[in-house]
Parts: sequence; structure tokens; C-alpha cells
Amino acid sequence: MNNTRQAYSGGRPVYIIDGNRTPFLKAQGKPGPFRASDLAVSAGKALLARQPFAPDALDEVILGCIIPGPDEVNIARLAALRLGCGKQVPAWTVQRNCGSGMQAIDSAATDIAFGRADLVLAGGTEAMSHAPVLLPPRSVELLGAWMKARGSVERLKLLAGLRPAHFKLEFSLLQGLTDPFVNLSMGQTAEILAQRFSISRREMDAFAVESHRRLALAQDQGWLGEIDSLYAPDGSVYDHDDGVRRDSSLERLARLKPAFDRRFGLVTAGNSAQVSDGAALLLLASGDAVRQYRLPVLGRIIDCAWAGVAPEQMGLGPVHAMAPLLLRQGLTTQDIDYWEINEAFAAQVLACRAAWQSDEYARTELGLGQAFAAIDPERLNVDGGAVAVGHPVGTSGARIVLHLLQVLRRTRSQRGLASLCIGGGQGGAMLLECSQEDGHEQ
Repeated sequence: MNNTRQAYSGGRPVYIIDGNRTPFLKAQGKPGPFRASDLAVSAGKALLARQPFAPDALDEVILGCIIPGPDEVNIARLAALRLGCGKQVPAWTVQRNCGSGMQAIDSAATDIAFGRADLVLAGGTEAMSHAPVLLPPRSVELLGAWMKARGSVERLKLLAGLRPAHFKLEFSLLQGLTDPFVNLSMGQTAEILAQRFSISRREMDAFAVESHRRLALAQDQGWLGEIDSLYAPDGSVYDHDDGVRRDSSLERLARLKPAFDRRFGLVTAGNSAQVSDGAALLLLASGDAVRQYRLPVLGRIIDCAWAGVAPEQMGLGPVHAMAPLLLRQGLTTQDIDYWEINEAFAAQVLACRAAWQSDEYARTELGLGQAFAAIDPERLNVDGGAVAVGHPVGTSGARIVLHLLQVLRRTRSQRGLASLCIGGGQGGAMLLECSQEDGHEQ
């Protein structure tokens, strides 16, 4: 096809034959209408229903998810069984924070490349609105003592020891979005990047406005064909990403107060990714499976890279994952037709763009002689990103891979790079190729 080489050295080519996702639903301060397993099953049913093989033909199911409910342990297995894959199809769940959905795809690709599987359902699911609200440890201790108490006298003594602190709830979502190693929220790490690269509030807000504009245009033009509607038990239908703000403007965003540094901050709710619920699933296949079932090929996974960075600057993870991947493949910025960098924060994507084209950053942080050429903003997140779409953490890595393939197909382009930052100080990147030939892979 071109001069790139399959990175799963010595392995078979890995194809993506199809994919599907739910609309991303913005959290509204209460549990949404769907749990994470419901979202995965909804996306999976529509996807599997249009295949020429039965669900039990799958070799495995791999899903990314970081906040499954207490009754969704190993959520991939639960989804697989509900999708009718059968008891014989193994399933497992991965957790790499924001990179979980992409990690699931990488794990599936590895198994296919080395002959352990031929057909794999992989992706991510997350219902952030269902993140548990927890009791503090002292309350759990009191409840344990209550269960062991003998008689009403002991229980009255326990009640007498109740204090306001026993009723202070802990929100697992807020804890999960805070790095325990450096004790900084993800938003605070974005503030660090804004300061380091001198990114202004106006630049961030302008980026956010453009993200909403692009998503609105994509919706109007019918460019989000990977979405299948959700149907709630009460009959409600959800057929689009509902976080888009068509009236977004610099003037409106300028009125918002900083969310993470009240006195001096620049990062607001308006130029940050939205907390949301959603699932995205892809079907990966070997060449043998493509030929056996005469499957159309959406694209091919060429390479994947993971990198670590300082937790307090976790937003720069994409730069550190994309750079070695391109070097390994002998590619330059100009060789990539379209890019997806997940928009955890406007400041974070703008910082990645700045670092990518900085000679100083290339020398001091990447160990390179010079920087890569700048990424054309007209080829980056062309249909909007998580600022407008939403960022269900375990899902986003799968969403950007799936949508990038759709962009390549729509624009009759060949090569795309999807990347995202990962809480805790990591980055992931996946190189994709799309053949514009119709029909079946030979």
C-alpha cells in the first residue's frame, strides 16, 4: 500500500472491518438513563446485527472501562454474554485511564497479529454520570461495628458517636480525575501547560468555539454515520451527541469563571472536555477472517505507541507517543493526512501543537535534533473533539480511532494518526491506513 511497515513485528496484518458508537450524552448532575454495560450492549447489538457471522464466531471481546458499576465487574464479559456471544467466547476489561478504549484495540490487534485470534470485538464504554458516591472510611468502620453490635445498648452508643464528618460523602468521579501522585486535578495540569506555553484564555476559548462549530457542521452534513441511536426504557430516543453548543461564542465563554484555579486560572468548564456517557466498539479481523466471511475493510492498524510523561504535565502525552511512532515508521508530519488528538482540554491540545513544532522541546524532552513540522489545524479534529462531543474516559480512545477512519474514508485519504493524553502521565497513539478500494481485502 505504501512505505509503512506493520509494527506488530513478524505478525499478520490487522484490519478494522466495522465500528459503531452510541451518542455521547452529557452528564446532567444525576445518573443518566444508561449504565456502562447498557451502552456497550447497545453499540454492540447494532454492530453485530449487520455482520455475516454470528456473535459466537468472535474469538474474544475486550473493552476499556474505568468506572464500571459494582454489578458490572469485568464489564466486557457481561456485555459479551448479553450480546449473545455465548459462554465459550472469553472477554476481559482493560484500564489505562483515558487510553483504555485504545488499549483494548491495541490488545485485540496484538492477538490477531500473532495468530491468537481472527475476530475480536474491542472498544470502550463509560457512564461517568453513574460514578459511585462513597461513604468516608470512618462511616464504613461505624457500619461494620453496627453490624457486629449485640443489642440496642451497643447500637445507641455507636449512634452517640456520630459526627458531621460521618456524613461527608466522597465523589469517586472527582477523586478519579485527580492524580494521587502529585495531588493535582486534570484541570490543574492543564493550567500548568497553559502557563508553560503561554497559551491565553482567548486562544483556549477560540479553540472551544471551533470544536462546537465543527461538530455542529458534522451533524448537519451527516458525517457521523458511526452513531446508532439509544433507546431508553421510558421510550426516549437519543440520536446525537447532546453536548454540542451551537450558540457557543467567545463572548459567552468569556463570562465563565476559572474552574480549577479560581484566582489566576484560565481553564474553564467551557474550554474543557465534557463529562459524559457513551460507548464505541470496533470489529477487528485477520486477513483469514476477511476472506472467509468476505468482509469489507474499513482500515488497517499499522502501529501503536505508548509513552510516559510527568504526571503534572500529563497533557503532553500525545507528543511523546506520536514522535517515536512516526520515527519508527519513517514518516513526517506531512505524511499524515488527518489527525485526532483527544480534547481533554483546549489548553492541552494547544500545548501539544506548540511542543510538537518546538525545536527546544524536541531537543530537551524528546532527544531529537529538531522538531517536527507543525500540524495543520485544518487537519486536526476536523469534526470537533471532546470539548464538544464529550469525553467518557474509557471510551474516547476507541471513538477517535473509529471516527478517524470515517474521516479518511470520507475524504478519500490514506493515513491518519489518533492520539490522546492519559491521566497519570501517559500518552497513546495509533497509526491507521485506509484503502479507498471498494470490495473485499484480497
